[in-house]
Amino acid sequence: MDIAKEKGYTVTIGLEIHAHLKTKTKMFSRSLNNPGETRPNWNISPIDLAHPGTLPTINRKAVEHMVRIGLAVGGDIANFTEFDRKNYFYPDIPKGYQISQYKYPIVSGGNIAGFALERIHLEEDTGTLKHFDGYSLVDYNRAGSPLMELVTKPVLHSSEDVVRFARELQLLLRYLGASDANIEKGQMRVEVNLSVSKTDEFGTKVEVKNIGSISAAGRATEYEIRRQIETLESGGTIVQETRGWNENEQKTISQRSKENAKDYRYFPEPDLPKLYLHEIFNLDEMREGLPELPWERRARYSQTLGLKDEDAEFFVVNRAYGDFFDTLLSQLEGKEVQSAVNYLTTDLPGIVRNEGEVSDPFTHLTPDAFAKLMKMKEDGTLNSSAVSRILLELVKQGGDPEEIANRLGLVQNSDPEALRTLVKGIIEQYPQQVADYRAGKEALMKFFVGMAMKETKGSANPKVVTELFEEELSK
Repeated sequence: MDIAKEKGYTVTIGLEIHAHLKTKTKMFSRSLNNPGETRPNWNISPIDLAHPGTLPTINRKAVEHMVRIGLAVGGDIANFTEFDRKNYFYPDIPKGYQISQYKYPIVSGGNIAGFALERIHLEEDTGTLKHFDGYSLVDYNRAGSPLMELVTKPVLHSSEDVVRFARELQLLLRYLGASDANIEKGQMRVEVNLSVSKTDEFGTKVEVKNIGSISAAGRATEYEIRRQIETLESGGTIVQETRGWNENEQKTISQRSKENAKDYRYFPEPDLPKLYLHEIFNLDEMREGLPELPWERRARYSQTLGLKDEDAEFFVVNRAYGDFFDTLLSQLEGKEVQSAVNYLTTDLPGIVRNEGEVSDPFTHLTPDAFAKLMKMKEDGTLNSSAVSRILLELVKQGGDPEEIANRLGLVQNSDPEALRTLVKGIIEQYPQQVADYRAGKEALMKFFVGMAMKETKGSANPKVVTELFEEELSK
């Protein structure tokens, strides 16, 4: 039930999404940017810990990632940009301030999945607090890592919008090689700003944090919509605050009152130079050098190749499968293409799920072998069960599908004259079923074909066998 629609409320949502950028070193130091490091306080330096006399330097690769992201979403790339100090005290910020961007973000505008963006800016991440019984410790491994922050305009209106946007952004970052954007590993963080109102004016905004997955972002949004509406319907008021999502209890919990820009006392970072990005980067060359983007690939599969939406989406989301499929297109035609789609989207993921030792199905499986296998299926050399068996062999060991088919005795018998003898023998063996079929029980055709397949241990071509039975039984 859509409680907002039922009660006459408009839901307004804006998102703030942080993503760790993939660089060798941190944003302002030469410490390794390694989110997988488990040893606490290992990838740190005097710069990360804000020792007196240390000075930051800008990581060019991080800025380049930001420009490419901005170009991909159709945003405006600032010529002049600078970094700012965002002042607040918390134990995981060793400087007592965070280097971020305020007035002059690198990217302004643009859109993703049809939702308009406000800005995308670059900043450094904080450290991590680890809580124990009665005390807390700080791990500064993450402190200073390059962090993208994207802010949408308040143009989302449902949990479905939130999930759709977050998934499309995640895909974009991965396609660009800018971030792995794995929320479960903390590489991407979604914060939902949400209000409800019965008028044209926005309601009181509440920010929801501590969301651990894209699906959880959808659930947190649903819960917060219902909580705010039920609060207002019962005569209460909504307080502007930050709330956290409690995954175990499936609800949001009040954390603190919401700060505003004045609380942070932003001012330009005096230790870093101003940047003139149009002079540093050739934007036209960078735009031309962008890879095929997720929405472009989706359109190519759906509109140009005519794939079903779910198949197109599978190849967009599972990029390795999509890349493999693309290499096949020059070798396949007609029904062979759809067969390839079916086996790549169904059988191959099934092999990965069921065969514990297979993590990458393309280690041994080559496009040439797979294309040949599809041709053998469509020309009647192999039936479906034989194709599945050979595909498993190709994934595990590689090889030539024709050689495997011959070795395992899987080549389908399509010789009409040889199969006709078999068909006649079955007709003579089952006179009652023959009489029933001729009397109108056409479903018995499955029985006859099944007996032929049993007699040949699955090697008979069922299409040829069916045609022969139809011919002989009509006499």
